[in-house]
Amino acid sequence: MEMEMDREGERLDRVLAAACPAFSRSRLQHLIAAGHVRVNGREVRPSYRVSAGDRVVISPPPPEPTSMHPEAIPLDIFFEDDHLLVVNKPAGMAVHPAGRMWSGTLVNALLGHCDRLSGINGVLRSGIVHRLDKETSGLMVVAKDDLTHRGLARQFEERTTVRRYTALVWGRLPERTGRVEAPIGRHPKDRKRMAVREEGGRYAATRFEVAATCDFLSLLWVRLETGRTHQIRVHMAHIGHPVFGDPVYGGGQGRVKGVAPQFRGEARALLKRATRQMLHAAVLGFVHPVMGETLRFEAEPPEDMREVLEQIAAIC
Repeated sequence: MEMEMDREGERLDRVLAAACPAFSRSRLQHLIAAGHVRVNGREVRPSYRVSAGDRVVISPPPPEPTSMHPEAIPLDIFFEDDHLLVVNKPAGMAVHPAGRMWSGTLVNALLGHCDRLSGINGVLRSGIVHRLDKETSGLMVVAKDDLTHRGLARQFEERTTVRRYTALVWGRLPERTGRVEAPIGRHPKDRKRMAVREEGGRYAATRFEVAATCDFLSLLWVRLETGRTHQIRVHMAHIGHPVFGDPVYGGGQGRVKGVAPQFRGEARALLKRATRQMLHAAVLGFVHPVMGETLRFEAEPPEDMREVLEQIAAIC
């Protein structure tokens, strides 16, 4: 992969992370340190400051034999061919190993199902083009080969994919439609969280439409313009309407005290049913990188979310 820099004075690893969503920043740092990234034909450090016109060549090594164990975990597969598959990830399943979690992930399940997966993002993220939070359910596309992976990653980078989420949030929104544009970066005090950061954040934009509303809740259709970590959760909390059942960003029990007294009992009862953030990746659309077909998939919310929605309908 070869590209010409059009920025001046920024760190190489940061610039490449923004330009190449197929690679995580940590993966790029490893590739640079190992000499698989060259600038104007020479090896550099991840901290190298780019100049406009620099020629950067990324040459990832062949995938290493995976240390991940295939596991016979059932997958809800919406589409599959020789190049990719679309799966409906359940809530509670991590996408790839992290920390002490080395089994039960989507990657474990994929390795148990497929003979091969793309290796661009390294052995721990085999086939993974984009991610969903562990407690977010819904549709994901997985690449079986590197050519397909690069084609899909380019569509995510160029924002030509269709991604629509169903989200249950606290409160009534003032308008039927809206757009949140606020940069997102790591929380300054808690590295496991994200936050709106005017300095050091990356551009992020989220559109939403109110599908239904109740006394203290709103059901939204949310469309991502960008794909930052925890984007919907951060943006909705930022405008005062955190995702229902999301204690990390203010959508848990602490939110009940802001509900009108006559509805607090119902709010507490609903939260007991919502064991996770009520967020579901409902629609995914893209162009098949090899076949050229436009594909679009839609998945209904899982049972736990449907039960909460049904209970809300009964209340309203």
